[in-house]
Amino acid sequence: MEKAAAAENKAAPLKLLGSWASSYTHRVQLALRLKGLEFEYAEEDLGSKSEALLRHNPVYKKVPVLVLPDGRALAESAIMLHYLDDAFPAARQLLPADPFDRAVARFWCHFSDDKLGPAVGAVFASTGEEQEAAVRQVHENLALLEAELREGAFKGRRFFGGDEVGFLDVVLGCGSYWLAVFEEVTGVQLVDADAFPLFHAWLRDFEAQEEVRETIPSVDRLLDYARGLRQMLLAMAAGAGAPADAPTAAPPSAAPPAPATADIAVDI
Repeated sequence: MEKAAAAENKAAPLKLLGSWASSYTHRVQLALRLKGLEFEYAEEDLGSKSEALLRHNPVYKKVPVLVLPDGRALAESAIMLHYLDDAFPAARQLLPADPFDRAVARFWCHFSDDKLGPAVGAVFASTGEEQEAAVRQVHENLALLEAELREGAFKGRRFFGGDEVGFLDVVLGCGSYWLAVFEEVTGVQLVDADAFPLFHAWLRDFEAQEEVRETIPSVDRLLDYARGLRQMLLAMAAGAGAPADAPTAAPPSAAPPAPATADIAVDI
């Protein structure tokens, strides 16, 4: 359980259902820590989902799920981040105060989930020419972010949110740690410090924050998980794997069993 700093949260704590390798879970964990809100965390076995998860998220049946003290629940990480800002206004705000700046942050959040994340996932789950095309798409997307940091909406800022980690930093950062992991596992370079110096510097600074270090699993654990997961995905792509809706076997390592493929956390 995280220690509370906000006076608004003196009652029963929030409860977060999640998975240790899920970047979406990490978004909510980090937001709660940044805002100083007390919460309980429950690790879900995605191969055998709990009754609570299925009851609170019957539409998608995925993590994370944020259960409120009164028993109501929210699904989808970005929606949870918005809720935390709205429900706890006296705690540190993640979205900027200016309406236009808030809209810009939301736009790039959508960009992360709609374009950058799927491209990174495609690099991880492919080989050969398909992977080369996915790498080019990742680089094109990173170039757009680099341009925004250099001369666009985020010019001169330490973080996308300004002097402190904000909404967009949480969304982009909780997933960007996979970039180095995927580079190690696939042998391809995704973030070139020379090509994307501002994005590279932002990522290093983000990862150095205390709340981020408390949230993101160790690199060794992520590598162990990713190696087994990539083997499984490539086998399935070749027609040698289990059906897409079946629970998967454990990777050949000390990592925990991989979730059903619909819940694989390789997103950024």
